[in-house]
Amino acid sequence: MLFSNFPIKTLRKAPKDEQSLNAKLLIRASFIDKIASGIYSFLPLGLIVLKNIEQIVREEMEKIKGREILMPALHPKENWKKSNRWDNFDALYKIKTKSNVEYVLGPTHEEIIVPLVKNLISSYRDLPLYLYQIQTKFRDELRAKSGLLRGKEFLMKDLYSFHKDARDLEKYYDKVKIAYKNIFERLNLNALLTEASGGTFSKLSHEFQVITKSGEDIIFYCDCGFARNKEIIKNIKKCPDCDKKLNQSNAVEAGNIFKLNTKYSDPFKLTFINEKGDIKPVYMGCFGIGITRIMGIIVEIYNDEKGIIWPESVAPFKAHIIELGNSKKEAEKVYNELKKQGIKVLYDDRKISAGEKLADADLIGIPYRIVISEKTIKQNKLELKIRSKDNVEMVTIEKLIHLMNK
Repeated sequence: MLFSNFPIKTLRKAPKDEQSLNAKLLIRASFIDKIASGIYSFLPLGLIVLKNIEQIVREEMEKIKGREILMPALHPKENWKKSNRWDNFDALYKIKTKSNVEYVLGPTHEEIIVPLVKNLISSYRDLPLYLYQIQTKFRDELRAKSGLLRGKEFLMKDLYSFHKDARDLEKYYDKVKIAYKNIFERLNLNALLTEASGGTFSKLSHEFQVITKSGEDIIFYCDCGFARNKEIIKNIKKCPDCDKKLNQSNAVEAGNIFKLNTKYSDPFKLTFINEKGDIKPVYMGCFGIGITRIMGIIVEIYNDEKGIIWPESVAPFKAHIIELGNSKKEAEKVYNELKKQGIKVLYDDRKISAGEKLADADLIGIPYRIVISEKTIKQNKLELKIRSKDNVEMVTIEKLIHLMNK
């Protein structure tokens, strides 16, 4: 992709009204644009990152037999009255039409998925069933000051599972734990499996918490793998698993998993006929991952004083070519060769100063920076700098391609 043909408008300074590090860097680097508190547009660079995150999530959902659907964001009032959440969900956006019909802008989708599945499940032969979507959610957050970490409108993956009994739900719950572990490893995030409140659904739920000073949650954790949210901690100073002293830290919840059991099956009368011909309630699980939130978490963790440092798995491009001086012909040759190899490249062909190009490259944070200049041409090499490292290396085009294809 040619920089001159791509709508990228970087800023030297962050907006004065933005408090969070992730939003400051993403706005400055032209990934997002702020509309209002907790509401952002995703520009071309930002949308590529979101799609990369989505792809990783989709691949892992397919491995555990999740089937993708798409449900509406606009929900009828009666569905939320039936679940008893119309008056009990604090962050609910309620709207009224010209004909005085009331709707909800969906903050979650239990009230939609359960009536939908009633048309898909009738007997034990139809179970288990696993459906997920990646959909925009709306929540009237009063504390929307953390950029992408807490928004009023955000993108989320929610998986809903349907089972014949609690035992089958438990087995799938454990499979999702593994799938989530794989997702966060692929995203280069160390997400701790953290015990949390099960609310009105079950005794416990689990969150996948990423330690960062910008996190609004507080967790207690141990090197042995134990972690628990402060909200359910009860005077525990030592790890219950290994008796070591617990660490305490701020963290951001990147995902969560719940055993809903029959919480929503009961009010919507979601049942099935078992092998004996008896009518039984369907057991449910709910498994969420914040897609836009993950983008914010990555930026909170991977950055330096110059800008963002994207992990390769989600970066908008793998390589960033910078053409300096009278090197257009050679730069185009390298650009075309990398594209031929299937490597995604951003080629800065703009007629601006070397300093501006290099500053933008650091700010945007693409993993491999390749500088082509009269100096490199004389040596028949390229200047390569990996964004996460300080050293610069002179390499041949052959070695560059070898490194890129590792």
